[in-house]
Formats: sequence, structure tokens, C-alpha cells
Amino acid sequence: MSEITTDILTIGTGPAGSAAAALLSSYGVDNMLVNRYRWLADTPRAHITNQRTMEVLRDLGPEVEAEAYLHATDQDLMGENVFCESLAGEEIGRMKSWGKHPLSRAEHRLSSPCFMNDLPQTFMEPLLFKTACARGTQARMSTEYLTHEQDADGVTATLLDRLSKREYQVRSKFLIGADGGNSAVAAHCELPFEGKMGVGGSMNILFRADLSKYVAHRPSVLYWIMQPGADVGGIGMGLVRMVRPWYEWLIVWGYDIHQPAPQVTPEFAAGVARQLVGDPDLEIELLSANTWTVNNMYATSMQRGRVFIIGDAAHRHPPSNGLGSNTSIQDAYNLAWKLAAVVHGQAGAALLDSYSAERAPIAKQIVTRANQSIAEFGPIFRSLGMTGGTDYARIKASMDARCDAGIDAEKQRAAIRDAIDFKKYEFDAHGVEMNQRYQSGAVVTDGQMEPAFELDAELHHQSTTWPGARLPHVWVFELESGAQVSTLDLCGRGRFTLFTGIGGEAWLEAAKSAGESLGLEIRTRAIGPRKAHVDHTGDWARASEISDSGCLLVRPDQHVAWRAEELVADPAAELARALKQIMARGGS
Repeated sequence: MSEITTDILTIGTGPAGSAAAALLSSYGVDNMLVNRYRWLADTPRAHITNQRTMEVLRDLGPEVEAEAYLHATDQDLMGENVFCESLAGEEIGRMKSWGKHPLSRAEHRLSSPCFMNDLPQTFMEPLLFKTACARGTQARMSTEYLTHEQDADGVTATLLDRLSKREYQVRSKFLIGADGGNSAVAAHCELPFEGKMGVGGSMNILFRADLSKYVAHRPSVLYWIMQPGADVGGIGMGLVRMVRPWYEWLIVWGYDIHQPAPQVTPEFAAGVARQLVGDPDLEIELLSANTWTVNNMYATSMQRGRVFIIGDAAHRHPPSNGLGSNTSIQDAYNLAWKLAAVVHGQAGAALLDSYSAERAPIAKQIVTRANQSIAEFGPIFRSLGMTGGTDYARIKASMDARCDAGIDAEKQRAAIRDAIDFKKYEFDAHGVEMNQRYQSGAVVTDGQMEPAFELDAELHHQSTTWPGARLPHVWVFELESGAQVSTLDLCGRGRFTLFTGIGGEAWLEAAKSAGESLGLEIRTRAIGPRKAHVDHTGDWARASEISDSGCLLVRPDQHVAWRAEELVADPAAELARALKQIMARGGS
């Protein structure tokens, strides 16, 4: 007999698990969240926070979004990736990153009401955890997952209270494994993975030191240190990462994965810091140090029956592109509304199959992209002549040669510029962050062709209302107040939303009828002259890709579920057909 029963049990309180719990509680689902440790993240691991993730926080509530910005380093201070011989030494080059370039900034502003920022996991995780608990999640710390068994009606998990050493069981309808890169839940489910763990070795050295004299005039999150020998293991070179401007830092330095992991003593850490900063007298306050491995592995299926994996449990990769916590939180956003719909009896269980169908391709994409970004440091090494093994004198001479006159040096400088510019695929890959389009049973295209990407799909966000894509953000205006509001703010919050315009009034009645018959609350939004929301700029008319009499049906996760380009003969029947297919309701 299980001692505790709940609708959803989530294992792990990282960004994925805490986000899932916060969303489930917001949707009125009874859920429990456990963590084997006594507290939350104690190191700032994940930090780059992209616009799509901020949209999820915004959907959780303005207070959640506001607190994230309060603790985050602003986008402008994320700045320009700097490549140098040391912080005190000669700068080799820099690139405008994370939407810093004016053209990229314009694209960011047009794409979302939210701003990307740098929010270390030590701030993000408590924010999500607090939100979950405040809204009803039952959380237990020092509680270790041991195993689970599932049957036709639910999942029985065995947990260990690490304080009392007592085992007990929790009975839930569904189980979420958000237990990280060494996921026991994934292992017990025998989920299929592709790739390899441990392809490189790195160490983190977290410390405090006032480095403002070296960096305040060139604000950045990442300072890449190009020194002879820096291309061994890890992420390819030394990295000094800003955690808090300009006094808290994280050094990432590689080690040979084929050798034992080094012991990071205070003396060793101080030596590495002095070497990369370029100050032999630098005094640091060492906060922590640890080693980790670079992984290249993703799940090809993220669910087994009533058990699901999200976050690092499903996609295991280096921090390149800043995709870790972002993808983890977005996994939760995709899964939570589907679980809520099934728990509330609004959808058939087959709706849950769409989770893996939609998110497993994303897992593959971001693991591939993150590891490819490491390889893309190669042209920088080659242009500087840093591929000379341990012949450091020759490497130094090659690096110095870029300062010479003559055609060879000029070609080398051009090669360096091109190599650094190419890193936009890691540091300004807006399309990777925003272009997710789903194909599954929870999307109805009615045979409409997916629009091709006109620009580089990794670099540029390209919006569309093709079913499966995220609803485009544009500003519309409230008729009564005149205030501008994002189209994304008109949907989400755990509910379906139907958008239409003048001439589409029949869709509003269809949504009411379908909602009543299926037990769904479908929010309706009519946009047009003298409607509650007005399209003064015409941006919505251009972005919606439908006529005024057509409609868009948007899922709780702000992705378009179905669209009709114009009014049809029987809108109630057509909308009901689409909803039944999306919600796996069969003939009901």
C-alpha cells in the first residue's frame, strides 16, 4: 500500500523538474516534486536564458518574469564574446553576441515581447521551485528515487528518505524523470539513446575576484582565452565566464579525458585563474571546483507508457549555445499541459504520445548543435596556428605573426576575422532558439505545406502560423485602453485559444459549442476594428497568414494546433473535428 498518492510525481528539482511542477500546479494538477539533495543548485551551471524560455516564465505570470529580470544580467551586459590571450593580455578579436549586433537586436525585438538575459541556475531554479510550491506542489528534499513499477492505472515509485533511511512508496498516475544526465528513471525505463557519454573532460572553478579593470570596458558573459595548450580536452580552450558582473566568475578549463580527472586544489585553481586572467599576483576567493564530462547523447524516445523524461535526462550535451536549461524548461512546457488535459479527463491518453514525437527531434537537434559548436572552434585554432601540439614556441610565433606586415599576415588576420564571425552559429543562433515546429498527432495541418525557411534556419527566427509552429508575436492594441499587448499574452495560461477577425464571428460560437461538448475552456480573441483588440499597425494581418474570416487554434503552449484560412460552411463541425484529433478523443 502506497503511503502517498498524487497525480504526477516528478523526480528532480532542476530547471526541468521545477518548471514542470510550477506549470502543473498552475494548471490545477495535484503533484509532488522530490530532490535527493537537501537544497537546490549550489553552482551557477546553466545561465544563458533565451527569449522562448522567458516566454514560458511570462506565461507563468508577470511576477515570475519580473523576478527573473530582477536577478538576471541584462542583455546589453552579455555583450560581445571576447577572444584574448588573457584578460590582462592582448585581445585577438570579438564578436557581437546574443542579439548585440543592431541587425540581430532588431530581429530579437520583432520576435518576442521578452528579452534574453544571463540568469544563473542558482537564481532560475529557486524561482521555479518557489513558484511550484507556492501554487500547490508538495516538495520533499533529501528524498532519493530508487525504482518504479507501472501498470495499466498508474506508477508506484519507491523513494528513500535520506534522513531517516526509510523507504516508502508514492502512487501516481504519471511519473516524470527530471533527474539529470545520469537519469535513473531513463535507465529503469530502458529508453533508447544515441551518441556517447564522456567525449571530453572539463573542470569548473568558481571564484570571486574584482576583475572590473579588465572587463568593465568590454562587457561580456564569455571571455575566451587563447593560449598555447588551451586546445586540450573540454570545450577547446580556456574560458572565463562572468557569473555576476564583475566580481564572481567561473573558469572552464579542459583536461585529457583519457587521463584521470585532476584534483582541483585551491593552489591549482588559483594558478589556473592567474594564468587565464594574466595576473600572477591575483588573489581569488575560491567558492567551489569540480570536474565534468562533455557528452553527446540524446534519447530517441522520451517516454515509456506512463513515465516521461525531460531535461538533461533526455538530452546530454556541453553548454555550447546555452541550450541546456532552455530546452529543459521548454520540455516541461510541452508536457505539462498534455498531462493536465489527461488528468482532468479532457483528452485521451494518446495525446501524451505527442510529447516524445515533438520533443525527441528537438533533443537530437540541440545535442548535435552543441557538439558541433565545439568543433567550430577549429578554424580559430588553425588561423592562429594553435594546432602545433606541444611546440609552444612555434605556436606563440604563429600567433604573433598576425601582427606582421605583408600578404601572409594580412591573410591570417582575415582568416581570424572569418573564424570568429563563424561562431555566430553558437553565440547568435536565434533560429535554433526560436524555430521549433512540431509534427505529431497533437497538430492538424489538413495537408497544408510547411513553409520553407527563406533565411538560414539556425541563425534567423522565421515566424509562421503553419500548425505546429509557435504563434508569432506581434503587438496589438486594447480597444478601451489603447495599451499594446503581445499576441502571446492573449493565449497560453493552460488553455486553448481561438483567434479570428471580422467575418469570423461564427468561429466564436463554434469555440463555445466545442468547448462545452469536450469539457474544454476555449478562450476566444477577435482582432480587428472595434473589436476588443485592434491591429492598428497591420502586423497581425501580415503575420496571421489567414483571412479575417479564418481562424487559428492555439494550444496552451502557444503553438498553433490548427488553422482555417477562411470561414468554412460548418465551422462548428470543423473545429470539433480538429479538437477531437488533437485531444485524442476518438469518436467522442
